[in-house]
Amino acid sequence: QVQFVESGGGLVQPGGTLRLSCLASGFYFRQFAMSWYRQVLGQERELVARIFSAGDSPMYADSAKGRFTISRDNGKNMVYLQMNNLTPADAAVYCCHRPGLDSWGPGTPVPVSS
Repeated sequence: QVQFVESGGGLVQPGGTLRLSCLASGFYFRQFAMSWYRQVLGQERELVARIFSAGDSPMYADSAKGRFTISRDNGKNMVYLQMNNLTPADAAVYCCHRPGLDSWGPGTPVPVSS
């Protein structure tokens, strides 16, 4: 059974930083690319970043470039999203995801407010 458990979200002030974590299980993690998405209530889910199986060549949405860093630890089945210089536009629920699957975790909320 595929599962994703995200953590690390929480209220942060504009300009602040957060590190999100995601524990994946139910598949051979090190073989697959992993992504972080975010969603605001009532809006489409947005791809934020993607990292390939070996951890190389990460891809970022334009809104994340220069501020967010995706990384992974294949020994721990973990994928991370370091977020710096957060703005109110970054406020959303953040979910990790394996491309091609229908399964989603509950996500971790990131409110950004002073």
